Amino acid sequence: MFRESLGLNLEDEGFSVTSFSNGPDTLAFFANGGSADVLLLDWRMPGMDGLAVLREIRRRVIAIPVIFLTALSDDIYEEAALEGGAVDFIDKSRRLSIILKRVKLIAEGVRPIVSDQEPSPQSTVDYGELTLRGDTSRALWRGETVELTLTEFNIVQLLAGRAGEDVHYRDIYDLVHGKDFVAGYGAEGYRANVRTFIKRIRKKFREVDAEFDGIGNYAGFGYRWIGND
Repeated sequence: MFRESLGLNLEDEGFSVTSFSNGPDTLAFFANGGSADVLLLDWRMPGMDGLAVLREIRRRVIAIPVIFLTALSDDIYEEAALEGGAVDFIDKSRRLSIILKRVKLIAEGVRPIVSDQEPSPQSTVDYGELTLRGDTSRALWRGETVELTLTEFNIVQLLAGRAGEDVHYRDIYDLVHGKDFVAGYGAEGYRANVRTFIKRIRKKFREVDAEFDGIGNYAGFGYRWIGND
């Protein structure tokens, strides 16, 4: 079975692996105080699919990085996984060496944001009409909560901390996946991944403020925060 084979290969690479065959057992593990550096989910699981597990994990404010590793490679599944708060979506058909590399990079941790105004874990920082609460990773726009995932919060924090400056696609992608991560869909595949994140972030801000236009784009380069005026 793929799960067992992958677990053995991860252990050969030095990982400690805890494996479950279904969603409820996975959730029970975390509910009972379990922890991990990264969680791998398949879409198709008995009783509770991977997306439902991911949504429940995020509802419980469990900030573990989640990777979908599945045979369902259509864009609709990838977009749903990213929308739900996953940090990566990998086709099972990829070579084992590529899968292991991507898991390792994410398990090692997301690269910290470099910003003179980066909120400390216990601080609240205002960027014009945007408020970022570092203790809860929550964003408020004009006093109203914007329901961002942890990854989306980090992206907004990066852009707002460098307000007025064009931030390259790759800088945003490295923030999400870790520096030197190998993007899918060819050498420039990371651009499509970042566009998906930005599209989702804009949508969430516009659910709070229909006229929100605080994230500008520099075609072919990246994005900038212009929402401080």
